[in-house]
Amino acid sequence: MSAGLDPAFAGRRAALLDLDGTLVDSEPANQAAYRSYFMARGWDLDPEVLREFAGRRGAEVFAQLPGPWAGEDTTTLVEGVLAHLDHDAHPLRPIPGAAELIRRLDAAGILVALVTSAGRAWADHAVGDVLGVREHFAALVTAEATPTGKPDPAPYLAGADALGVAPSDAVALEDTVPGLRSALDARVGLVIGISTGASRQTLLDGGAHRVVAGPAQLLRP
Repeated sequence: MSAGLDPAFAGRRAALLDLDGTLVDSEPANQAAYRSYFMARGWDLDPEVLREFAGRRGAEVFAQLPGPWAGEDTTTLVEGVLAHLDHDAHPLRPIPGAAELIRRLDAAGILVALVTSAGRAWADHAVGDVLGVREHFAALVTAEATPTGKPDPAPYLAGADALGVAPSDAVALEDTVPGLRSALDARVGLVIGISTGASRQTLLDGGAHRVVAGPAQLLRP
């Protein structure tokens, strides 16, 4: 195993990495956008409802979750939320250790793929402009790549397929329970929870094989 990485990566051929909340601190902005949009629509919703959108495609949540949006066009709803994103109030920042982890994985010969519920334009911006590590990714699996999103296993199956590896030979990093379920049901060999938003116990209860505070915890001197 190359120096600089946690032993968990020993013998693994690939790393399948979530984006929002795992590599980039964007969830505060995302959650604020949902709150602002709901307020603008006059919808007084329990905070638990907001958490249903974390780690998932907004259109799928709107389609499946009962709420005052019933019967409305899900694409229009998502566009309404995106219009309320305010990155001045909630600046986008790399999660500590994320960029360095990606560089070290690539240097160790471990293939790296992004597996995100976000669209391609946002993913390109995040890994390129925010993290500055686009060249270290062998594949980007975004919302456009699969007909269904997390917690369905399709995104992680697509990530492994894009890298030409079996899911069992990969490690996944995820910060939400829907993301964990997606990776677990795809039979990813090791699924690590990142407790940037959810508690350690929530992620363990969600099936994570291990939980760390952030990507920096997976780096070694």
